[in-house]
Formats: sequence, C-alpha cells, structure tokens
Amino acid sequence: MGNPTEKTKTNEVDDHPFELRHEVKRLNARLDKIADSLEKSEFKDILENYTDPKKRIITNLMAGISRGLGLSLGTFVILGLLGYIISLFVNVPVIGEYLAEIKKYIDANS
Repeated sequence: MGNPTEKTKTNEVDDHPFELRHEVKRLNARLDKIADSLEKSEFKDILENYTDPKKRIITNLMAGISRGLGLSLGTFVILGLLGYIISLFVNVPVIGEYLAEIKKYIDANS
C-alpha cells in the first residue's frame, strides 16, 4: 500500500486539469508582464550603474554640476527680469523714490 497523501494529490491534479492549465497560463502571462516592465525600466542598466563605483561617482558628479549650473543660470535670469521690471517703476511717486534710493546705494557700492 502506498502513501495515502500521494494518491490524494494525484487525484486532485487529475480531477482538475483545466483549472491547473488555466492557472499556469495566467501565471505565465503575469511573469511576461513583469519581464516587460523590468525591460522598460532598464533595470539592468540601473544595477550596473549602482554596482560600479566609478560610474556612480561620474554620474553623481555630472548631476551635481548640471544642477549647480542650472540653478545659477536660473537665478541670474530671474533676478535680471526682476531688476528690469522694478526699473520700470522708478517714475511711480511713492515706490519710485524708494527704488531710486536703492539704485543710488547700488551704484555707490559698485
């Protein structure tokens, strides 16, 4: 006599072959979706980048330089536009006097 649990397992598989095949197909489709999403996210490139210290240092250095340059240029443009807009208000009675004093102070110190 064999083990009773083996016979039960065999009967379960034999009784429901369609459900098992359907489940396997569903799992395969899910695995295909996961594989596609990993390929789209370039997971391999990300792993290579973070496992090689030299690549990571170069990438972070370039990112820091880019951010610093972008921040500096953006600040320069915004302050330039703000200065131009404020200079248009020099002839306004109340605000103009205050801005004229600031302009004299800036001219004296530059």
